[in-house]
Amino acid sequence: MSENKRKAHLNVFLRATGHHAGAWRHVDSKPELELDIDYLAQLAQLAERGKLDSIFLADGYAGAGSKLEPFTLLSALASVTKHIGLIATVGTVYNEPFHVARQFASLDHISGGRAGWNIVTGAGSAAHNFGRDEHPEHSERYDTGEEFVEVVKQLWDSWEDDALIYDKANGRLIDSNKVHEIHFKGRTYSVKGPLNIPRPPQGYPVLVQAGSSERGKELAAKTAEVIFTAQQTFEAGREFYADVKSRLAKYGRTVDELVIMPGFAPIVADTEAEAKDIEAELHSYVDTKRALQSLSERFTVDLTEYDLDDPVPLDKAKPPEQFNGIRSRQDAVLDPARREGFTIRQLLYRSNGGHGHITFSGSVLQTADFIEKWIRNDAADGFNVLPQLVPTGLEVFIDKVIPELQNRGLFRTEYEGTTLRDSLGLKRPANVRRLQRQ
Repeated sequence: MSENKRKAHLNVFLRATGHHAGAWRHVDSKPELELDIDYLAQLAQLAERGKLDSIFLADGYAGAGSKLEPFTLLSALASVTKHIGLIATVGTVYNEPFHVARQFASLDHISGGRAGWNIVTGAGSAAHNFGRDEHPEHSERYDTGEEFVEVVKQLWDSWEDDALIYDKANGRLIDSNKVHEIHFKGRTYSVKGPLNIPRPPQGYPVLVQAGSSERGKELAAKTAEVIFTAQQTFEAGREFYADVKSRLAKYGRTVDELVIMPGFAPIVADTEAEAKDIEAELHSYVDTKRALQSLSERFTVDLTEYDLDDPVPLDKAKPPEQFNGIRSRQDAVLDPARREGFTIRQLLYRSNGGHGHITFSGSVLQTADFIEKWIRNDAADGFNVLPQLVPTGLEVFIDKVIPELQNRGLFRTEYEGTTLRDSLGLKRPANVRRLQRQ
């Protein structure tokens, strides 16, 4: 696509009160509605009014919280939206491939082809909820995760697209020659198949990957169609973009077959001064001691022992190869501190606002300038937008930033089709079983 026609892809990471750690205490936020389906539906419809590609729900299996389970919520949201994509995080460690294949196929059918799967291997805090003593080691998680995804894809392909024939005259509902057992036997999984639901409308729901470690980048190049990443500087974004795109050719893929979307946590107002005032107010609602303790866990150094205006003690951080959590998350903390010479206070404020993603406070024009710079200079194909304050921050982004991007020719004015693949410009994958029969 020529540079002057290139448009941004925008996903919104949906969170009921916003992504700033202090957002829930703001007068405009509505934490009491976090489980209210009518309120969540209004947010999804707001995002669809802005013609965003998709909404995304993160998920986990440990800790106190009040988030609804994503398949349940997205199925409900599918019934009150028509175009916007519906992406859910589902981890590979604490699930079975058959369950996940069936759930995503169901969501894709319910939504008319708008489902997406954010594939993660998970953090280590959930092992105790699944009868395990500890989380699997990093490389083991990725080996198992790759096998898991392969099983799921084969299950989706176990039905050919035209297997349902509805032949009432001859009493044949299904052409049994077009439904196949997969007989998968791998190092971890053994699955006979077939899946007990027809192939998803999109062939496969869009495959999203969120890891930015070396293994994560390689898995993205091999398997993913969208990557949610966490580069916090323009230079880091360009380096990551070039690195991952350069890996695609060895898997027989083109650069247009992978959409790279860094996380972007904006505070937008009519003027920069107003945005900065909102930012300062949100920071004032955060328990600094507790936030430092949380950041210390990610940083793997006790930052409470230092003064807030001390430089970030980068030399004390644990090397990535010794870290068994989400390595890309650790790097998202370390990299901007290294590149920009952060103090601990600056690092804390960045973490408060976007938990490891780009934070930004500015006017509508400044926000559009930021997005345009990254898109026009091969630092991103779009952004995973994390409004720091919801609903007002999302409303400003939809009502003011989107029109400015449209005026610049940087964003769609209408949806390109009916599926998430249509919105992202991704091909519908051919059915492997059908190809084998031809």
